[in-house]
Amino acid sequence: MRRSARRVLGLLALALAFPATAFDLQGHRGARGHAPENTIPAFELGIRMGVDTLECDFAITRDGVVVVHHDLWLNPDTTRGPDGEWLAARGPAIHDLTWEQLQAYDVGRIKPGTKYAAEFPAQKPMDGTRIPRFADVVAAVERAGGKGVRYDCETKVSPLEPAATLPPEAFARRVIEEVRKLGVASRMTIQSFDWRTLQVVQKEAPEMQTMYLSSPRTLAAGANGAPTPWLGGFSLEANGKSVPRAVHAAGGRIWAPNQTFLTPALLAEARALGIRVIPYTVNEPSMIDKLLDMGVDGIITDYPDRVRAALDRRSGSKAAR
Repeated sequence: MRRSARRVLGLLALALAFPATAFDLQGHRGARGHAPENTIPAFELGIRMGVDTLECDFAITRDGVVVVHHDLWLNPDTTRGPDGEWLAARGPAIHDLTWEQLQAYDVGRIKPGTKYAAEFPAQKPMDGTRIPRFADVVAAVERAGGKGVRYDCETKVSPLEPAATLPPEAFARRVIEEVRKLGVASRMTIQSFDWRTLQVVQKEAPEMQTMYLSSPRTLAAGANGAPTPWLGGFSLEANGKSVPRAVHAAGGRIWAPNQTFLTPALLAEARALGIRVIPYTVNEPSMIDKLLDMGVDGIITDYPDRVRAALDRRSGSKAAR
């Protein structure tokens, strides 16, 4: 089949799999507020809490295994070593370890006394939990009754730390290969702050959605006013200082802005360009209500139960009228 035909079929599949009007409740790293992030227990809990999409992060080990882990390196706030002790400092890069070596580390609880522990006091420890392969996550989700759930997974690469991971193109291609192998391409969104990976996905895997992440850090100009290296050449300067216009120029159809910086005007601008808006990481009830009132297309949250409750209240209010 020619590439143009594959692209048409891919876009048709996306239109059927992701209705433009559907609200998308995404469980951030599974359900991080309640269970250790990016672990199978967190994803299983997200399913029970009624998420539409499981948000996660992709890393790739030295031997090419696609795993689910947020940081480029092992995080001392969440990781105990083979000796059972907390890492004293940042651990090895995921890409420097084999899958077998990675399994020696326990990521089942937050280190007490850290800022991270204070942020998530209700997270339930699950000692003995390991960093999972994405294949393990998909299998566990299906066993938990989530065969229809979607995935929104971030490519954890950085233009500022090129030696810590595969190059963005190779990283994206390995992810595409794995997602297709597992049969979840039609339910997959690939997201990234590093927009270079998204360009590869759009060209080579049109059956998958892409989501363009942005934050003040990745939008800020580089040294001596140089364009930020995160946007893959789609600079704000070339797009009227507008993030929605830069996303549109890059071929994006979903934008995930930091919750704090989304305004009704930016939402309207994105909508006028045909872009859905799903902000992150929205945990406070007041902000959940504010964004629902604004009319966003979805929310990424550490507490899917809070957003589900807010949606149910609104649904009940409409039914009462």
